Amino acid sequence: MTNTKAKLALVTSMAIFATIGIFRKFIFLQSSAVAMSRAVIGTIFLVVLMLIRGKKISFESIKSNALPLCLSGVFLGFNWILLFEAYNYTSVAVATLCYYMAPVILMLISPIVFKEKLTFPKLLCVIAAVFGMALVSGAFGGAVLGTMSAKGVILGLCAAVFYAAIVTCNKKLEGISAFDRTTVQLGISAIILVPYTFLTTDFSGYVLRTETVVMLIIVGVVHTGIAYALYFGCMDKLKAQTVALYSYIDPVGAVLLSTLLLNEPIGHNQILGAVLILGATLASEFVDKEKDR
Repeated sequence: MTNTKAKLALVTSMAIFATIGIFRKFIFLQSSAVAMSRAVIGTIFLVVLMLIRGKKISFESIKSNALPLCLSGVFLGFNWILLFEAYNYTSVAVATLCYYMAPVILMLISPIVFKEKLTFPKLLCVIAAVFGMALVSGAFGGAVLGTMSAKGVILGLCAAVFYAAIVTCNKKLEGISAFDRTTVQLGISAIILVPYTFLTTDFSGYVLRTETVVMLIIVGVVHTGIAYALYFGCMDKLKAQTVALYSYIDPVGAVLLSTLLLNEPIGHNQILGAVLILGATLASEFVDKEKDR
């Protein structure tokens, strides 16, 4: 894969991720059922893709990373449930911005978990992001509260905590390919979510419509299988800073689509909060690169 193709793959994967909130709004099932479907279908797709490409899973590397892989797989499943549930209580834009507090959470826990120093520039990034989060949540007034609920904000932030936990587990992984890691994590997530969903969900009142099935397949195949394959397929060809920069297509796209396609209102405070959150997390990436030089 050339550098140009790698960038195109990354942009495509981020654009796909940006639309998942839109699809969730039109899938009238409990969030656990949507997350379960995504995990099962995504896992099947990646396994089939691996077989078609003639790739083999390194069971030795999986065995040596069993604990962090299992934990991250469990965290992934509940991360999706919380995020999908956040979409139910607030706008796609607000839920996405809450979710993108994950890098800030990582910065805050890094001195304890990774023994990394919380530098002054990073501390400024944290303060800016937290202030931005307060603006998004409506703490300073002027928020568009008609479509926003405190419960949605809390669920989005809880999803961010789980995502930070996934990243923490992934940093503990050694000697395993990104493709193997993702396939196993999705598989473990599916194994956990299937019994969890059937034990906690009453399906008796559901009528599974054709359009719902189609959307679940799209979320599983396109938003999970294809998007993850594109994303991890380009990692080795691009610089980490390039990946970090292009990754912001996801939240920016989600915010725009929320407004344009769903007509979800967004006020001046939310726009300023979005700039502060995304700007702070992006700036922290550049702070890291400058420090490593």
